[in-house]
Amino acid sequence: MSQHVLVVDDEESIITLLQFNLEKEGFIVTTASNGKDALEKGLNNPFDLILLDLMLPEMDGLEVCKRLRENKVTTPIFMLTAKDDEFDKVLGLELGADDYLTKPFSPREVVARVRAILRRTRSRVEDQVIENKEVKITIGDVDIYPENYEVFLKGKPLELTPKEFELLLYLANHKGRALARDQLLNAVWNYEFVGDTRIVDVHVSHLRDKIEPNTKKPVYIKTIRGLGYKLEAPQENA
Repeated sequence: MSQHVLVVDDEESIITLLQFNLEKEGFIVTTASNGKDALEKGLNNPFDLILLDLMLPEMDGLEVCKRLRENKVTTPIFMLTAKDDEFDKVLGLELGADDYLTKPFSPREVVARVRAILRRTRSRVEDQVIENKEVKITIGDVDIYPENYEVFLKGKPLELTPKEFELLLYLANHKGRALARDQLLNAVWNYEFVGDTRIVDVHVSHLRDKIEPNTKKPVYIKTIRGLGYKLEAPQENA
């Protein structure tokens, strides 16, 4: 079954170039040329991935990303931008983007990265299901269903982005073990952000917002000073 990608850019030449190359590789492509149209389409269609330019008319890409995540849209978002600014990069990821590519780029690189994101999102979950050999992982009040890509807190479903889910699943499969930021970065993000461990901190913060009773005193995801993090059940921390 073909995968459906939303391509959002205000430059017609870039849309045409990306659409041509993605469709040539078997993807179904929908396009948008401004932020408001992108938001509407993103909210009302089940895309497999969104290629989202940062600088857009009517509503910029960061705002589109933010609103999609606020509305519980967990589709992987791949930011495209002409800016080579570390602040923009981190901010985009803080708002829920999964990957980031700076213009100019080659269409071949974009297609390869799109395939990698989609393949890795699925294969990592499948690999970790095999590693864990459980249909459900329970840690405290958190239930993780790897095969269904679902997480519940006290029986209520949580909306996680693909990267948040992958990070939580990796932590859960290594429950009680202190994991270095570099290890988490390599396991969940692979090559995209080598050496930029702030990305791990951003996503841990997002997970804490969603699962911790008190983010200032986390009982699930503990910080290991000078190293990284570990996941434990609350009663094990008493």
